[in-house]
Amino acid sequence: MTLSPKQLPIWQWTTVACVLAMVLLTMLWELWLSPLYPGGSWLAAKALIMLLPLRGLLHGRRYTFQWYTMFVLLWLLEGIMRAYAEQGIGRYLALIQVALVVVSYTSANLYAKYSAPSRLENVSTS
Repeated sequence: MTLSPKQLPIWQWTTVACVLAMVLLTMLWELWLSPLYPGGSWLAAKALIMLLPLRGLLHGRRYTFQWYTMFVLLWLLEGIMRAYAEQGIGRYLALIQVALVVVSYTSANLYAKYSAPSRLENVSTS
């Protein structure tokens, strides 16, 4: 399979789906499944921070995909740290977060790369 700008919608919607899945995972994790403190914790508010790039991702703005790839690395670091430090279900939730981040990071990078104006011009002329 060769990669091309024709696959931009696939990468865009994969990134958006991963962002929404990470928001849902964070809310469930911090409020019900394995909260840091009994009864839930304020760490669930970090799910709202993950919604910041959502508008640009939904509209296919290349710049948003570019800065999102740096932004999402914070969630990768948290997932790795918590996978190492937590026990039981918390460890599995952290590994799911790491997997979502890796897929999201990859698809956002591919979108940013293949949505470059120079690449899009080559597709429209051929």
